[in-house]
Parts: sequence; C-alpha cells; structure tokens
Amino acid sequence: MPYLIAELNQMSQEEFVEAVGAVFEDTPAIARQAWNSRPFVNIIDLHQKMVAVVRRMGVEEQLTLIRAHPDLGSKAKMAEASVKEQAGVGLDRLTPEEFERFHALNQTYRDQFGFPFIVAVKNHTKTSILEAFEHRLQNPMKVEMETAIAEIAEIARFRLLDLISDSSCC
Repeated sequence: MPYLIAELNQMSQEEFVEAVGAVFEDTPAIARQAWNSRPFVNIIDLHQKMVAVVRRMGVEEQLTLIRAHPDLGSKAKMAEASVKEQAGVGLDRLTPEEFERFHALNQTYRDQFGFPFIVAVKNHTKTSILEAFEHRLQNPMKVEMETAIAEIAEIARFRLLDLISDSSCC
C-alpha cells in the first residue's frame, strides 16, 4: 500500500526510515538524514532532499553507496527492488551469450573504476544498457562517479514513485 506524503511527514524517524530507507540501496542513513528536512511538499521535494543528502556526502561515503549496488545481469543476491528493476528489462532472462557479455563488461568496468556500473534500468532496454556500458567505459573516473550518482538518484526517484501516492506529482 503506497504512503501519502502527509503520512511520511507525521512518522517518527524510525518509522520513516522503515518506510523509505531502502530507496537508496543498502543506505538507510540517507532517509535518516532526510527526515530532518520535513515537511515534504510532495515526492519531488522528498526526492530532492534525499539527493541533497547524497550530494553532501564525502567521496568515500558516495563510493560506499555506489558499491552497494549489484552488477547488472548478475545472479548474486540483491535487494528486492533491484531484482524487480532488472527483471523489468529482462536481465533475469539473459541468454548464455548475453550473460557472458554482461559479466565481461561488469568485470571490465569494475576493474577500471573500482565500483559497479550503475544505470537506472527503467530508462533502458538490454541493448541500450550494453551501449551505455561501451560508451561509459571511455569516461574518466570523475565523470563516471558523477554519472553513477546521477543514475542512483534516478533509481531512487523511481523507487519513491512506487512507494508514495501523490496526486500533485509527476
């Protein structure tokens, strides 16, 4: 059952973190800090305030957030939201050849940047994800870190839209 913004605004910090703490992969501290910015006007406001918490993080904290995300097309254990998102574009049904390609690109990317390739899969297809992999492997580290944070913010926006009922938004 989706939450209303008014309900989230009335929650204790613990209840709020329980409700939206999983929006940022394995990083409930973002929700814990964003709670202090209540009241939230709508989903957009909540999302912006949560992203502001991420933007204020130091580089090491941001790297920890990025590294909390699973590899795309992986068979590794991952958060329920990640499982659903990846399944939505068929990454749970890769052919053996596709699996090998994703695995190789994931490894090359991780070796080059030290963190997993992050993309908001709801904006993509398998083909466009593979194209993004190839393109982004050409980026310098600083650009790729900024891109990963931007993609994480987009993933969080999608997750909030799934969790919150807000007729004044989107």
